[in-house]
Amino acid sequence: MNFLKRFFEKKDYPEYWVDYAAYFESKTKSGDFVVFDCETTGLKPHIDRILSIGAISIKNQRIKINESLEIYVDQTYFDAKSASIHGITQENELSKSTEEEAIKSFLKYIENHTLVGHHVSFDIAMINQALKRMQLPKLKNKSIDTNQLYLKKRGVPLEQRYSLDELCDVFSIPKKDRHTASGDAFLTAQIFIRLYNE
Repeated sequence: MNFLKRFFEKKDYPEYWVDYAAYFESKTKSGDFVVFDCETTGLKPHIDRILSIGAISIKNQRIKINESLEIYVDQTYFDAKSASIHGITQENELSKSTEEEAIKSFLKYIENHTLVGHHVSFDIAMINQALKRMQLPKLKNKSIDTNQLYLKKRGVPLEQRYSLDELCDVFSIPKKDRHTASGDAFLTAQIFIRLYNE
Protein backbone atom coordinates (compact mmCIF):
# COMPACT_ATOMS: atom_id res chain seq x y z
CA MET A 1 0.00 0.00 0.00
CA ASN A 2 2.87 2.39 0.85
CA PHE A 3 4.35 1.66 -2.57
CA LEU A 4 1.12 2.78 -4.26
CA LYS A 5 1.02 5.90 -2.14
CA ARG A 6 4.59 6.80 -3.10
CA PHE A 7 3.85 6.00 -6.76
CA PHE A 8 0.91 8.40 -6.97
CA GLU A 9 2.42 11.14 -4.83
CA LYS A 10 3.28 14.25 -6.81
CA LYS A 11 6.93 15.11 -6.28
CA ASP A 12 7.68 18.63 -5.14
CA TYR A 13 9.95 19.86 -7.96
CA PRO A 14 11.51 23.34 -8.04
CA GLU A 15 9.66 26.03 -9.96
CA TYR A 16 12.17 26.14 -12.82
CA TRP A 17 11.62 22.42 -13.52
CA VAL A 18 7.83 22.84 -13.33
CA ASP A 19 8.08 25.73 -15.83
CA TYR A 20 10.27 23.63 -18.15
CA ALA A 21 7.97 20.58 -17.96
CA ALA A 22 4.93 22.78 -18.68
CA TYR A 23 6.21 23.45 -22.21
CA PHE A 24 5.61 19.78 -23.03
CA GLU A 25 2.02 19.79 -21.79
CA SER A 26 1.02 22.31 -24.43
CA LYS A 27 -0.43 21.04 -27.71
CA THR A 28 1.60 23.71 -29.50
CA LYS A 29 4.96 22.21 -30.38
CA SER A 30 7.93 24.37 -31.21
CA GLY A 31 9.31 24.04 -34.73
CA ASP A 32 12.56 25.68 -33.71
CA PHE A 33 15.87 24.08 -32.83
CA VAL A 34 18.53 24.64 -30.20
CA VAL A 35 22.01 23.46 -31.09
CA PHE A 36 24.17 22.81 -28.05
CA ASP A 37 27.48 21.42 -26.90
CA CYS A 38 29.10 20.68 -23.55
CA GLU A 39 32.77 20.88 -22.70
CA THR A 40 33.47 18.32 -20.00
CA THR A 41 36.23 16.94 -17.81
CA GLY A 42 36.13 13.67 -19.78
CA LEU A 43 33.97 11.22 -21.67
CA LYS A 44 32.34 9.27 -18.82
CA PRO A 45 28.98 10.86 -17.91
CA HIS A 46 28.75 8.97 -14.59
CA ILE A 47 32.12 10.31 -13.43
CA ASP A 48 32.92 13.46 -15.36
CA ARG A 49 31.43 16.92 -15.00
CA ILE A 50 30.27 19.72 -17.29
CA LEU A 51 32.70 22.64 -17.55
CA SER A 52 30.73 24.77 -19.99
CA ILE A 53 27.54 24.75 -22.05
CA GLY A 54 27.17 26.56 -25.34
CA ALA A 55 23.81 26.81 -27.10
CA ILE A 56 22.45 28.68 -30.09
CA SER A 57 18.93 28.95 -31.52
CA ILE A 58 17.83 28.25 -35.07
CA LYS A 59 14.58 29.94 -36.07
CA ASN A 60 13.15 29.77 -39.59
CA GLN A 61 16.41 28.15 -40.73
CA ARG A 62 18.43 31.12 -39.48
CA ILE A 63 21.11 30.88 -36.81
CA LYS A 64 20.33 33.46 -34.12
CA ILE A 65 23.81 34.41 -32.93
CA ASN A 66 22.46 37.28 -30.83
CA GLU A 67 20.31 34.82 -28.86
CA SER A 68 23.08 32.40 -27.93
CA LEU A 69 23.84 31.01 -24.47
CA GLU A 70 27.29 30.47 -22.95
CA ILE A 71 27.76 29.26 -19.39
CA TYR A 72 30.90 28.23 -17.50
CA VAL A 73 30.48 25.94 -14.50
CA ASP A 74 32.42 25.91 -11.23
CA GLN A 75 34.77 22.93 -11.26
CA THR A 76 34.29 20.35 -8.56
CA TYR A 77 36.30 17.76 -10.49
CA PHE A 78 39.45 18.47 -12.52
CA ASP A 79 41.17 16.43 -15.22
CA ALA A 80 44.44 17.84 -16.56
CA LYS A 81 44.26 15.73 -19.74
CA SER A 82 40.94 17.24 -20.85
CA ALA A 83 42.10 20.75 -19.88
CA SER A 84 44.78 20.53 -22.59
CA ILE A 85 41.97 20.14 -25.17
CA HIS A 86 39.41 22.75 -24.09
CA GLY A 87 41.73 25.09 -22.19
CA ILE A 88 39.38 25.47 -19.22
CA THR A 89 41.33 25.33 -15.96
CA GLN A 90 40.40 25.92 -12.35
CA GLU A 91 42.40 29.16 -12.44
CA ASN A 92 40.57 30.68 -15.44
CA GLU A 93 39.21 34.11 -14.55
CA LEU A 94 35.80 33.42 -16.09
CA SER A 95 32.46 34.19 -14.53
CA LYS A 96 31.22 30.78 -13.43
CA SER A 97 27.91 29.38 -12.24
CA THR A 98 27.14 26.50 -9.95
CA GLU A 99 26.01 23.35 -11.72
CA GLU A 100 22.42 23.96 -10.60
CA GLU A 101 22.45 27.56 -11.85
CA ALA A 102 23.87 26.42 -15.19
CA ILE A 103 21.23 23.71 -15.67
CA LYS A 104 18.48 26.10 -14.60
CA SER A 105 19.60 28.62 -17.28
CA PHE A 106 19.88 25.85 -19.87
CA LEU A 107 16.35 24.56 -19.22
CA LYS A 108 14.95 28.07 -19.48
CA TYR A 109 16.76 28.57 -22.79
CA ILE A 110 15.82 25.30 -24.51
CA GLU A 111 12.11 25.19 -23.56
CA ASN A 112 10.54 22.40 -25.68
CA HIS A 113 12.70 22.98 -28.77
CA THR A 114 14.31 20.04 -30.54
CA LEU A 115 17.93 19.72 -29.43
CA VAL A 116 20.66 19.33 -32.05
CA GLY A 117 24.24 18.28 -31.44
CA HIS A 118 27.16 16.39 -32.89
CA HIS A 119 27.13 12.98 -31.17
CA VAL A 120 24.36 14.60 -29.13
CA SER A 121 23.65 11.54 -26.99
CA PHE A 122 26.84 12.24 -25.01
CA ASP A 123 25.89 15.86 -24.29
CA ILE A 124 22.36 14.82 -23.30
CA ALA A 125 23.81 12.14 -21.00
CA MET A 126 25.99 14.77 -19.31
CA ILE A 127 22.99 17.07 -18.77
CA ASN A 128 20.90 14.14 -17.50
CA GLN A 129 23.59 13.18 -14.98
CA ALA A 130 23.58 16.75 -13.68
CA LEU A 131 19.78 16.60 -13.42
CA LYS A 132 20.07 13.30 -11.55
CA ARG A 133 22.43 14.89 -9.02
CA MET A 134 19.79 17.58 -8.58
CA GLN A 135 17.14 14.85 -8.05
CA LEU A 136 15.28 15.85 -11.21
CA PRO A 137 14.00 13.75 -14.15
CA LYS A 138 15.76 13.51 -17.52
CA LEU A 139 15.44 16.00 -20.37
CA LYS A 140 12.15 15.75 -22.27
CA ASN A 141 13.24 17.30 -25.57
CA LYS A 142 13.48 15.45 -28.86
CA SER A 143 16.96 15.43 -30.36
CA ILE A 144 18.77 15.23 -33.70
CA ASP A 145 22.35 14.07 -34.11
CA THR A 146 24.26 15.73 -36.98
CA ASN A 147 26.44 12.66 -37.47
CA GLN A 148 23.37 10.44 -37.92
CA LEU A 149 21.66 13.05 -40.10
CA TYR A 150 24.73 13.19 -42.35
CA LEU A 151 24.83 9.39 -42.66
CA LYS A 152 21.13 9.22 -43.60
CA LYS A 153 21.34 12.08 -46.10
CA ARG A 154 24.43 10.64 -47.78
CA GLY A 155 23.47 6.97 -47.64
CA VAL A 156 26.48 6.07 -45.51
CA PRO A 157 26.30 2.97 -43.23
CA LEU A 158 24.72 4.10 -39.95
CA GLU A 159 27.52 2.69 -37.77
CA GLN A 160 30.04 5.12 -39.28
CA ARG A 161 31.19 7.98 -37.01
CA TYR A 162 32.47 11.30 -38.31
CA SER A 163 34.12 13.88 -36.10
CA LEU A 164 32.99 17.48 -36.03
CA ASP A 165 36.28 18.40 -37.72
CA GLU A 166 35.60 15.98 -40.56
CA LEU A 167 32.11 17.35 -41.23
CA CYS A 168 33.45 20.92 -41.11
CA ASP A 169 35.92 19.86 -43.81
CA VAL A 170 33.14 18.24 -45.88
CA PHE A 171 31.18 21.53 -45.86
CA SER A 172 34.25 23.82 -46.02
CA ILE A 173 33.33 25.46 -42.71
CA PRO A 174 36.25 27.28 -40.99
CA LYS A 175 36.96 25.66 -37.61
CA LYS A 176 37.07 28.83 -35.55
CA ASP A 177 36.75 28.52 -31.75
CA ARG A 178 36.95 24.72 -31.96
CA HIS A 179 36.82 22.94 -28.59
CA THR A 180 34.81 25.67 -26.90
CA ALA A 181 31.19 24.81 -26.16
CA SER A 182 29.80 27.90 -27.88
CA GLY A 183 32.22 27.55 -30.81
CA ASP A 184 31.35 23.89 -31.37
CA ALA A 185 27.63 24.67 -31.09
CA PHE A 186 27.99 27.33 -33.80
CA LEU A 187 29.93 24.95 -36.09
CA THR A 188 27.32 22.24 -35.53
CA ALA A 189 24.52 24.72 -36.29
CA GLN A 190 26.14 25.54 -39.64
CA ILE A 191 26.45 21.84 -40.49
CA PHE A 192 22.84 21.23 -39.46
CA ILE A 193 21.55 24.06 -41.70
CA ARG A 194 23.46 22.63 -44.68
CA LEU A 195 22.12 19.13 -44.07
CA TYR A 196 18.58 20.35 -43.36
CA ASN A 197 18.47 22.03 -46.76
CA GLU A 198 19.87 19.10 -48.78
